[in-house]
Amino acid sequence: MHICVIGCGYVGLVTGVCFAEMGNRVTCVDSNAERIGLLSEGISPIFEPGIEALLRSNITGGRLSVSSALADAVQGADVVFIAVGTPSAPDGAADTSQIMAVAQALSVHLSLPTLIVCKSTAPVGTACRVQSILDQNPGGLQHRVVSNPEFLKEGDALNDFMRPDRIIVGTEDSEARRVMHQLYTPFVRNHDRIMFMSRRAAEMTKYAANAFLATKISFMNEMAAFCDEFAVDVEQVRKGIGADQRIGHHFIYAGCGYGGSCFPKDLRALLHMAESCDTRLPILEAVEARNQEQKAWLFRSLQQSLGQDLRGLTVAIWGLAFKPGTDDIRDAPSRVLIDSLLAAGARIQAFDPIAADNIARCYGAPVANGQLQLGEDPYAVLRNADALVLVTEWKQFRQPDFALMRTLMRRPLLLDGRNQYDPQVVERAGFAYKGVGRSISRTQLAPLRRAG
Repeated sequence: MHICVIGCGYVGLVTGVCFAEMGNRVTCVDSNAERIGLLSEGISPIFEPGIEALLRSNITGGRLSVSSALADAVQGADVVFIAVGTPSAPDGAADTSQIMAVAQALSVHLSLPTLIVCKSTAPVGTACRVQSILDQNPGGLQHRVVSNPEFLKEGDALNDFMRPDRIIVGTEDSEARRVMHQLYTPFVRNHDRIMFMSRRAAEMTKYAANAFLATKISFMNEMAAFCDEFAVDVEQVRKGIGADQRIGHHFIYAGCGYGGSCFPKDLRALLHMAESCDTRLPILEAVEARNQEQKAWLFRSLQQSLGQDLRGLTVAIWGLAFKPGTDDIRDAPSRVLIDSLLAAGARIQAFDPIAADNIARCYGAPVANGQLQLGEDPYAVLRNADALVLVTEWKQFRQPDFALMRTLMRRPLLLDGRNQYDPQVVERAGFAYKGVGRSISRTQLAPLRRAG
């Protein structure tokens, strides 16, 4: 098929590259000239394992091209995907202005009846609004609009797209169903996992899925706080309940909160949708509140261990991205910790294998004056540190050299924001350890002595 993907951000680029990999002829369109320039040279503007190799091979093979000319790119396309951003507005609503602008442009530029697919995560009713705009095209063309939400995990997006556990297609039009089934059949040859439903149901399914996963995370974080009250190790509880197949092991890890471009934004959008129809979602309100509180756990724990006054102390941070496998720092717990430490007058020495440049762009002044230092080696940032905080559980942090770490740090305090380490192993290495809902450390820090 001839496919046009509008929007070369995370969702759009993964979509375009994967469809091209399956032999389709794909044109990816974006209004950002810098992004198009990078893509035309085979350079991915986003970090996603494996995507740059696929990008280059499909450009070389002639299956994928990039353009900034929407009017030309959509001509002759069998399917046009809308994959532009829907960022959070100040009130939490999903901003759909980019989707509507694309719909307006398509109503003018399309010269043949075309299947339009809304890939962007957008509030219930968005696809119907796009349909209304397209129905007003000057040529009276009968376009079909489908909702096809994405379910991609950053860091594993290519695998999610190429081997999906389900493909949600919102349409009640038989011709649209036929085309979408033909388009996705190569991805589900072993077992047909394409699910058809109404457009509004497809849009709600996307939000409900993310809301449920966020709920599991916040539930486990709440249980971790409760475990602390009874000297219970939440990791033992996690394994015990995860063995129940009705619960499972996924998304029940206690930690320092979720972040990224999906869960926080989608929760806020759902709560705004509820408010707009004069109703409430009290469970999801609690999920959001717990997550905000959880992100502050790291800083609170530092103060509990080192004292309320952190001025002049040095805190090392391992991991800045909101999760491993990505450079995305949107709504990342590291941002909350950094903001709090900077305000408290502490010095920060941080390392992340991928996301450091993004943090540097966000914190230009602290980086320039040296209050925030971004290292190129995980052990180098430990030098003379009063504490180490693990925020992102990159694989290279899983089995560190604790003996070396102990010699580098001024004070042996390790805050495990992802419950990655065995407390007994860490304590035997001479560290005071604190995890999320873990047993209290038996290793005590010596009192701080401040000059004057």
